Amino acid sequence: MTDSPVTVFLVDDHALFRAGVRTELDSITDEVRVVGEAGSVAEAVAGILRVKPQVVLLDVHMPDGGGAEVLRRVRTELPDVVFLALSVSDAAEDVIAVIRAGARGYVTKTISSKELVRAVSRVADGDAVFSPRLAGFVLDAFADRPGSAPISDPELDLLTPRERDVLRLLARGYAYKEIASELFISVKTVETHVSSVLRKTQLSNRYELSRWASDRRLV
Repeated sequence: MTDSPVTVFLVDDHALFRAGVRTELDSITDEVRVVGEAGSVAEAVAGILRVKPQVVLLDVHMPDGGGAEVLRRVRTELPDVVFLALSVSDAAEDVIAVIRAGARGYVTKTISSKELVRAVSRVADGDAVFSPRLAGFVLDAFADRPGSAPISDPELDLLTPRERDVLRLLARGYAYKEIASELFISVKTVETHVSSVLRKTQLSNRYELSRWASDRRLV
Protein backbone atom coordinates (compact mmCIF):
# COMPACT_ATOMS: atom_id res chain seq x y z
CA MET A 1 0.00 0.00 0.00
CA THR A 2 1.12 3.53 -0.72
CA ASP A 3 0.18 6.56 1.37
CA SER A 4 -2.51 7.48 -1.17
CA PRO A 5 -6.01 6.18 -0.44
CA VAL A 6 -7.41 3.37 -2.58
CA THR A 7 -10.04 4.80 -4.91
CA VAL A 8 -13.32 2.86 -4.81
CA PHE A 9 -16.39 2.78 -7.04
CA LEU A 10 -19.65 1.38 -5.58
CA VAL A 11 -22.08 -0.64 -7.71
CA ASP A 12 -25.39 -1.65 -6.13
CA ASP A 13 -28.99 -1.15 -7.21
CA HIS A 14 -30.06 -0.06 -3.70
CA ALA A 15 -29.30 3.63 -3.23
CA LEU A 16 -29.73 3.44 0.53
CA PHE A 17 -27.16 0.67 0.78
CA ARG A 18 -24.69 2.62 -1.37
CA ALA A 19 -25.17 5.69 0.82
CA GLY A 20 -24.54 3.62 3.93
CA VAL A 21 -21.36 2.06 2.57
CA ARG A 22 -20.06 5.42 1.37
CA THR A 23 -20.73 7.02 4.76
CA GLU A 24 -19.09 4.17 6.64
CA LEU A 25 -15.99 4.07 4.45
CA ASP A 26 -15.57 7.84 4.46
CA SER A 27 -16.00 8.11 8.23
CA ILE A 28 -13.82 5.32 9.60
CA THR A 29 -10.65 5.52 7.51
CA ASP A 30 -8.41 7.52 5.19
CA GLU A 31 -7.20 4.33 3.52
CA VAL A 32 -9.99 4.29 0.94
CA ARG A 33 -11.85 7.02 -0.92
CA VAL A 34 -15.18 6.53 -2.71
CA VAL A 35 -14.95 8.27 -6.09
CA GLY A 36 -18.23 7.21 -7.68
CA GLU A 37 -21.28 4.98 -7.55
CA ALA A 38 -23.90 3.45 -9.81
CA GLY A 39 -27.17 1.55 -9.51
CA SER A 40 -27.28 -0.29 -12.83
CA VAL A 41 -24.99 -2.14 -15.21
CA ALA A 42 -25.03 0.65 -17.79
CA GLU A 43 -24.35 3.37 -15.21
CA ALA A 44 -21.60 1.26 -13.66
CA VAL A 45 -19.79 0.66 -16.93
CA ALA A 46 -19.94 4.34 -17.90
CA GLY A 47 -18.86 5.51 -14.45
CA ILE A 48 -15.99 3.08 -14.06
CA LEU A 49 -14.63 3.89 -17.52
CA ARG A 50 -14.85 7.59 -16.67
CA VAL A 51 -13.25 7.73 -13.20
CA LYS A 52 -10.95 4.68 -13.50
CA PRO A 53 -11.01 3.57 -9.84
CA GLN A 54 -8.55 1.10 -8.39
CA VAL A 55 -11.25 -1.11 -6.84
CA VAL A 56 -14.90 -1.66 -7.74
CA LEU A 57 -17.24 -2.95 -5.01
CA LEU A 58 -19.69 -4.90 -7.09
CA ASP A 59 -23.17 -6.25 -6.34
CA VAL A 60 -23.95 -9.59 -7.95
CA HIS A 61 -27.66 -9.14 -8.75
CA MET A 62 -29.09 -6.05 -10.44
CA PRO A 63 -32.30 -5.57 -12.45
CA ASP A 64 -30.57 -5.02 -15.78
CA GLY A 65 -27.88 -7.64 -15.33
CA GLY A 66 -25.34 -8.77 -12.80
CA GLY A 67 -21.85 -8.08 -11.59
CA ALA A 68 -20.43 -10.53 -14.09
CA GLU A 69 -21.85 -8.41 -16.92
CA VAL A 70 -20.13 -5.29 -15.56
CA LEU A 71 -16.89 -7.23 -15.41
CA ARG A 72 -17.20 -8.45 -18.97
CA ARG A 73 -17.80 -4.93 -20.30
CA VAL A 74 -15.05 -3.21 -18.31
CA ARG A 75 -12.12 -5.60 -18.07
CA THR A 76 -11.08 -5.38 -21.70
CA GLU A 77 -10.96 -1.58 -21.46
CA LEU A 78 -9.47 -1.30 -17.96
CA PRO A 79 -7.62 -4.52 -17.15
CA ASP A 80 -5.94 -3.02 -14.07
CA VAL A 81 -9.19 -2.26 -12.23
CA VAL A 82 -9.78 -4.78 -9.43
CA PHE A 83 -13.28 -6.07 -8.68
CA LEU A 84 -14.48 -7.19 -5.26
CA ALA A 85 -17.99 -8.66 -5.12
CA LEU A 86 -20.09 -7.41 -2.20
CA SER A 87 -23.41 -9.24 -2.12
CA VAL A 88 -26.20 -10.48 0.10
CA SER A 89 -25.92 -13.82 -1.71
CA ASP A 90 -23.54 -16.53 -0.59
CA ALA A 91 -24.78 -19.00 -3.20
CA ALA A 92 -22.08 -21.14 -4.75
CA GLU A 93 -23.22 -20.42 -8.31
CA ASP A 94 -23.08 -16.65 -7.70
CA VAL A 95 -19.61 -16.83 -6.19
CA ILE A 96 -18.24 -19.02 -8.96
CA ALA A 97 -19.83 -16.98 -11.78
CA VAL A 98 -18.37 -13.67 -10.68
CA ILE A 99 -14.94 -15.15 -9.93
CA ARG A 100 -14.86 -16.81 -13.35
CA ALA A 101 -15.73 -13.41 -14.84
CA GLY A 102 -12.64 -11.95 -13.19
CA ALA A 103 -13.48 -10.69 -9.68
CA ARG A 104 -10.58 -10.82 -7.23
CA GLY A 105 -12.73 -11.64 -4.22
CA TYR A 106 -16.22 -12.08 -2.84
CA VAL A 107 -17.56 -10.92 0.52
CA THR A 108 -21.10 -10.86 1.87
CA LYS A 109 -22.97 -7.83 3.15
CA THR A 110 -22.71 -9.13 6.71
CA ILE A 111 -19.08 -7.96 6.67
CA SER A 112 -18.18 -5.20 9.13
CA SER A 113 -16.99 -1.80 7.95
CA LYS A 114 -13.45 -2.39 9.21
CA GLU A 115 -13.29 -5.81 7.56
CA LEU A 116 -14.53 -4.28 4.31
CA VAL A 117 -11.78 -1.64 4.38
CA ARG A 118 -9.26 -4.42 4.97
CA ALA A 119 -10.70 -6.44 2.09
CA VAL A 120 -10.53 -3.46 -0.29
CA SER A 121 -6.92 -2.78 0.72
CA ARG A 122 -5.95 -6.40 0.26
CA VAL A 123 -7.43 -6.81 -3.22
CA ALA A 124 -5.83 -3.50 -4.23
CA ASP A 125 -2.51 -5.01 -3.14
CA GLY A 126 -3.10 -8.11 -5.24
CA ASP A 127 -4.53 -10.55 -2.69
CA ALA A 128 -7.68 -12.61 -3.18
CA VAL A 129 -10.29 -12.14 -0.46
CA PHE A 130 -13.31 -14.26 0.43
CA SER A 131 -15.76 -14.47 3.28
CA PRO A 132 -14.80 -17.61 5.26
CA ARG A 133 -17.26 -20.19 3.92
CA LEU A 134 -17.07 -18.97 0.31
CA ALA A 135 -13.47 -19.94 -0.37
CA GLY A 136 -14.47 -23.61 -0.43
CA PHE A 137 -16.87 -22.98 -3.31
CA VAL A 138 -14.06 -21.54 -5.40
CA LEU A 139 -11.65 -24.32 -4.51
CA ASP A 140 -14.24 -26.96 -5.39
CA ALA A 141 -15.12 -25.26 -8.67
CA PHE A 142 -11.57 -24.92 -9.91
CA ALA A 143 -10.11 -28.13 -8.46
CA ASP A 144 -12.12 -30.25 -10.93
CA ARG A 145 -11.67 -33.25 -8.70
CA PRO A 146 -13.93 -36.29 -8.41
CA GLY A 147 -16.29 -36.46 -5.47
CA SER A 148 -17.30 -32.82 -5.56
CA ALA A 149 -20.84 -33.56 -6.75
CA PRO A 150 -23.56 -32.80 -4.23
CA ILE A 151 -24.48 -35.66 -1.90
CA SER A 152 -28.08 -36.84 -1.84
CA ASP A 153 -30.07 -35.27 1.00
CA PRO A 154 -33.30 -37.09 1.96
CA GLU A 155 -34.83 -33.89 3.43
CA LEU A 156 -33.97 -31.86 0.34
CA ASP A 157 -35.34 -34.61 -1.89
CA LEU A 158 -38.78 -34.04 -0.33
CA LEU A 159 -39.02 -30.66 -2.05
CA THR A 160 -40.33 -30.24 -5.57
CA PRO A 161 -38.19 -28.35 -8.12
CA ARG A 162 -40.48 -25.31 -7.82
CA GLU A 163 -40.29 -25.39 -4.02
CA ARG A 164 -36.49 -25.40 -4.31
CA ASP A 165 -36.63 -22.40 -6.64
CA VAL A 166 -38.77 -20.48 -4.15
CA LEU A 167 -36.58 -21.51 -1.22
CA ARG A 168 -33.41 -20.50 -3.05
CA LEU A 169 -34.72 -16.99 -3.68
CA LEU A 170 -36.20 -16.71 -0.20
CA ALA A 171 -32.84 -17.61 1.32
CA ARG A 172 -31.16 -14.93 -0.79
CA GLY A 173 -33.34 -12.32 0.85
CA TYR A 174 -35.96 -11.82 -1.86
CA ALA A 175 -39.41 -10.60 -0.74
CA TYR A 176 -42.47 -12.66 -1.74
CA LYS A 177 -43.38 -10.11 -4.42
CA GLU A 178 -39.84 -10.29 -5.88
CA ILE A 179 -39.94 -14.09 -5.89
CA ALA A 180 -43.28 -14.01 -7.69
CA SER A 181 -41.88 -11.66 -10.32
CA GLU A 182 -38.70 -13.70 -10.76
CA LEU A 183 -40.55 -17.00 -11.20
CA PHE A 184 -43.60 -15.58 -13.06
CA ILE A 185 -46.06 -16.83 -10.46
CA SER A 186 -48.50 -15.11 -8.12
CA VAL A 187 -47.64 -13.96 -4.59
CA LYS A 188 -50.33 -16.36 -3.34
CA THR A 189 -48.55 -19.25 -5.06
CA VAL A 190 -45.27 -18.19 -3.45
CA GLU A 191 -46.97 -18.22 -0.04
CA THR A 192 -48.35 -21.70 -0.75
CA HIS A 193 -44.89 -23.02 -1.69
CA VAL A 194 -43.29 -21.47 1.40
CA SER A 195 -45.95 -23.04 3.64
CA SER A 196 -45.30 -26.41 2.01
CA VAL A 197 -41.53 -26.09 2.48
CA LEU A 198 -41.98 -25.11 6.14
CA ARG A 199 -44.20 -28.13 6.68
CA LYS A 200 -41.82 -30.56 4.95
CA THR A 201 -38.73 -29.25 6.72
CA GLN A 202 -40.55 -28.86 10.06
CA LEU A 203 -39.16 -25.33 10.43
CA SER A 204 -41.05 -22.31 11.71
CA ASN A 205 -39.91 -19.20 9.80
CA ARG A 206 -37.96 -17.86 6.81
CA TYR A 207 -34.83 -17.26 8.88
CA GLU A 208 -34.61 -20.91 9.85
CA LEU A 209 -35.31 -21.81 6.21
CA SER A 210 -32.47 -19.56 5.04
CA ARG A 211 -30.02 -21.26 7.38
CA TRP A 212 -31.31 -24.68 6.37
CA ALA A 213 -30.89 -23.85 2.66
CA SER A 214 -27.44 -22.36 3.24
CA ASP A 215 -26.25 -25.43 5.14
CA ARG A 216 -27.18 -27.51 2.08
CA ARG A 217 -25.56 -25.06 -0.36
CA LEU A 218 -28.91 -24.62 -2.05
CA VAL A 219 -28.47 -20.85 -2.25
